[in-house]
Amino acid sequence: MEIPIEDFSEDIIGKAMRGLGVDAKALIGRSGVSEQQLQALLDGQLDEDAILKVAPALELHPGALLASAKKQWRPKPVNVPGLAAFNTPYHDMYVNAYLAWDENSRKAVAFDTGADLTEMLRTLHEQNLHLEAILLTHTHPDHVLELEKLRLTTGNPPVFVHRLEEFTGADSFVEKHEWNFGTLHISALHTSGHSPGGTTYLVDGLTLPVAVVGDAMFAGSMGGGMHSYPDAVRNNREKLLTLPDNTVLCPGHGPLTTVGEEKLHNPFFPEFKHSA
Repeated sequence: MEIPIEDFSEDIIGKAMRGLGVDAKALIGRSGVSEQQLQALLDGQLDEDAILKVAPALELHPGALLASAKKQWRPKPVNVPGLAAFNTPYHDMYVNAYLAWDENSRKAVAFDTGADLTEMLRTLHEQNLHLEAILLTHTHPDHVLELEKLRLTTGNPPVFVHRLEEFTGADSFVEKHEWNFGTLHISALHTSGHSPGGTTYLVDGLTLPVAVVGDAMFAGSMGGGMHSYPDAVRNNREKLLTLPDNTVLCPGHGPLTTVGEEKLHNPFFPEFKHSA
């Protein structure tokens, strides 16, 4: 199943406005677009001239934002043996959860639960996997909705979450905590911004390096900086986009992508060389 893009230009502009504290009046003044033009952009209408004016006023890359408005880009498909993504409906959106496993020992770890366990449980059964742990990227409801059901149906494996994400029944940790599951080695990066204890899990031992990023970053976008927009941008820039280009990014919403793709196509990081 092809997971649809989570955010397009209208979402990106709205997130940047909220994060930077720039209201419509201020953005009109900074960019020189009219009120009607700005509203059209926020409604998802394509206006190339307005896009190119608004982008620098919001610290976004103009070409990448224009490509998003034209819906010209999606990341190349990614397939990593021992990694499965599950995209499930939650109210008016879709949310991702993941399984990673060691092909030899069949030891597996789940990252979040999504809103429907049907496919995850089927994969655990069909692949003859033993779930060793559940690692939470953060504790927003869409990411933990099925947690108790997952624990009850898989032998009550331990649940882990960053200490800044208060969650009853979970073991807490801090940045750089490490786990081993067979040949899989997992380490924690604190990528706060969308939530206080938002965590990225770096997974080594598969055919490609993998980073389960939760809502820190999306393909061509990022999670809303509801806790701290400056922290969200800085952590993405300094902790995620400095990973090797072939690192597979597994976001909480939208399709899988890579560090190299995001350097080229993510409007929030104009300092990287863009092909758009």
